[in-house]
Amino acid sequence: MLQLDQFYKARYVLSTVLRKTELVHAKKINPDVDVYLKPECLQLTGSFKLRGAYFKISQLSEEEKAKGVIACSAGNHAQGVALGATAMGVKSLICLPEGAPISKVEATRKLGADVMLVPGVYDDAYQMALQLRDERGYSFVHPFDDENVIAGQGTIGLELLEQLPDLDAVVVPVGGGGLISGVAFAIKSLNPHVKIYGVQAEGAPSMVNSIHDHTIERLTNVSTIADGIAVKEPGKLTFDTCSSYVDEIVTVTEDEICAAILKLIESEKMVAEGAGATSVAAVMFNKVPVKGKKTVCIVSGGNIDVTILNRVINRGLVKSGRLCTLDLELDDQPGKLLDVCTVIAQKGANVTGVHHDRSANRKKVNACLLRVTMETKNQQHIESIIKALEDKGFAIFNNPNLK
Repeated sequence: MLQLDQFYKARYVLSTVLRKTELVHAKKINPDVDVYLKPECLQLTGSFKLRGAYFKISQLSEEEKAKGVIACSAGNHAQGVALGATAMGVKSLICLPEGAPISKVEATRKLGADVMLVPGVYDDAYQMALQLRDERGYSFVHPFDDENVIAGQGTIGLELLEQLPDLDAVVVPVGGGGLISGVAFAIKSLNPHVKIYGVQAEGAPSMVNSIHDHTIERLTNVSTIADGIAVKEPGKLTFDTCSSYVDEIVTVTEDEICAAILKLIESEKMVAEGAGATSVAAVMFNKVPVKGKKTVCIVSGGNIDVTILNRVINRGLVKSGRLCTLDLELDDQPGKLLDVCTVIAQKGANVTGVHHDRSANRKKVNACLLRVTMETKNQQHIESIIKALEDKGFAIFNNPNLK
């Protein structure tokens, strides 16, 4: 069972290794919510995972430390275990799914761990780690379903109550449930009036489904840009804790996650990975009932794969109405393209791409397809452009207002 004393012990142990993450007042996330960010993306190793991993290893006996530790991870837990083990002179072996971002694999190696890439996803790496634990006598550092790991993560909850004593709600990314279990237990034990909301990616709703059906359920597959929370099955301890202490768990879409990453970059000059941005996405798009509330979003990690950052930003631009692509049927006559561009220019948008296709099948023989990509201000700006084009007699085939 979780004990609050263990959380305070974890805080003492971690006091010499953690980077202090002060709250950031983020007024631009949602004008109807008083938002504060807990930037664990700025933590050593780039995520909150160091807290639980370091505390867990610190509590091993000298005999256990001598045999070494093993862990499985999509990346962030791996780096936390690697740094913690190396700092304490303990050998570590990390099993990662072979699809883990190269940046996370190399970062884990640089922190002193041995790495084994396992075919499949997180759960396959998990089974390999258990097998090697049994064969070689390593101590297994579970990424979420462990009392000491949860206590380490829960030190964030203790910090939040000191940094913002009158907070109303905390929004937490959820994968296997270690972070939200620790935060919820710590905060609810000291101030049961604070609301705790969890957020999962729509493509990996393992905890959402389990809580809804009141039993642990395993997903057949997961698919999300938020690889840090792409977990097929929650833990037993985390499921029980969430069932008792968490007020609600919601999901956000891939586009909403991308929009949140973009918002953090632009408004707060903060880089978050997909998992870390889910809490912000939930508040941005009103997925949790925090209107008018003093709300903390935990930005749990910042280890985004830079090779996909451009695609993430583009999807975020589209979701937030900053980038728009329209398909129009156009009479294939001189001056028609100019007419379209004139309307767009008069409405203050900037055309960034034009594709003119005569081969597309249309009802009118002398018609063509015109695809226009433009930079816009917001959804209302897009609606005004569409109306202006339709008023000029242009037919639009992918009008977002008709979806």
